[in-house]
Amino acid sequence: MSTLTLTLAVRDSTTMLRRNLLHARRYPSLTLNLLLTPVMLLLLFVYIFGNVMSAGMGGGADRSAYIAYIVPGILMMTIGGTVVGTAVSVSNDMTEGIIARFRTMAIHRGSVLVGHVVGSVLQSVASVVLVGAVAVAIGFRSTDATALEWLAAFGLLALFALALTWIAVGMGMVSPNAEAASNNALPLIVLPLISSAFVPIDAMPGWFQPIAQYQPFTPAIETLRGLLLGTEIGSNGWLAVGWCAVLTVLGYRWSTASFRRDPK
Repeated sequence: MSTLTLTLAVRDSTTMLRRNLLHARRYPSLTLNLLLTPVMLLLLFVYIFGNVMSAGMGGGADRSAYIAYIVPGILMMTIGGTVVGTAVSVSNDMTEGIIARFRTMAIHRGSVLVGHVVGSVLQSVASVVLVGAVAVAIGFRSTDATALEWLAAFGLLALFALALTWIAVGMGMVSPNAEAASNNALPLIVLPLISSAFVPIDAMPGWFQPIAQYQPFTPAIETLRGLLLGTEIGSNGWLAVGWCAVLTVLGYRWSTASFRRDPK
């Protein structure tokens, strides 16, 4: 790629990023609705079920201990919920004719996808910060994490957001309408519910444990929990990074292949 081509690609991608951020600012209802889910789950499980859940995990009736346990899972769930909006946004672009318009213009073709992906990652990071602020307000503390562990935790969240965003873009590309895109992206919200986000895997029924164990959210949650709380990470760190790499590659190839087809 020549320097001129690279410059044009960066310029067009920046323009598309600005477009997507403006859409998010002008139509915040979808983002706010998706952000409300993890906040409500956080408040529900902490204040309604916190003492009972903590006692059931062998920690006694200690709500503060359960806050520490649940927050990493809620942060990962926040990313999954945020990228659902990306799938809807991409589907709207594909079905409302704007992509066909872009194809007739002298812009870098990949910039449309880059704008969606970068915009979604930025929105995911902002959503995580907001949910994290709520968690701190109700008592979450991470006193054992070093500056390096905080940096690694932030990097993991950004990497996971990138991976899920590419998957969401692919879902939006193949969905016939916004409603279908939202339904197709539903597993990104459901999977955290059947992971180690709310209870340890050892506390689950034996037949259900493999379902919770062998999915991308569980190693990512355990890694984030270890970084923030100083608990054992083991092989979860490598598994989380591996899942991110696999999902990013699959989502990228799926999205670009779908984008090359004629628009709907």
